[in-house]
Amino acid sequence: MACSEALNPGESMIVRTATRKPRILLAASGSVASVKFANLCHCFSEWAEVKAVATEASLHFIDRTAIPNNVDLYTDEDEWSSWKKLGDGVLHIELRRWADIMIIAPLSANTLGKIAGGLCDNLLTCIVRAWDFSKPLFVAPAMNTFMWNNPFTERHLISIDELGINLIPPVPKRLACGDYGNGAMAEPATIFSTVRLFFESKAQQQQQQGHVTVV
Repeated sequence: MACSEALNPGESMIVRTATRKPRILLAASGSVASVKFANLCHCFSEWAEVKAVATEASLHFIDRTAIPNNVDLYTDEDEWSSWKKLGDGVLHIELRRWADIMIIAPLSANTLGKIAGGLCDNLLTCIVRAWDFSKPLFVAPAMNTFMWNNPFTERHLISIDELGINLIPPVPKRLACGDYGNGAMAEPATIFSTVRLFFESKAQQQQQQGHVTVV
């Protein structure tokens, strides 16, 4: 399905008067659903400036050759590779400053637990720990049904909701492990349309208030 097909047919899009495209930071954590990450990058790169972050575990599933040429992909190895002395840029801070919106898709049970507990042991979780929550952050979980239904997951979801993180819920389907149930990541087209419509709704509100800016 083309990314644009997720939008309602005939729906008029808001004309933004911002001087640049939105800046989207896409991140993948260690779930089999990371096989769809390149597709997600293509969806967003047609509309926005995109940078991508991948955890070490997610790289088992991501086809790096399928990432669009105009999307820079950062991994844990990049975190301190360019830092030589005090005053040099710190990657997780630079990416946080650059982005208008961050999207973690897929969000694994492990990374969900880390974020809920405030842990920051890799590039992705360091960005989240340093995130400016005046800017939107979306997550699209992906995990086995029993992991999704685990009591810890409910506690963790409450914690990230209190931070202001926006949830794009998983969907029921046949999972990679063979089980059927809820826990599959929402489709890339759904994630794209959810974030785009959110962004453009905010832009419209700002225009009505007399502001011309990005989120």
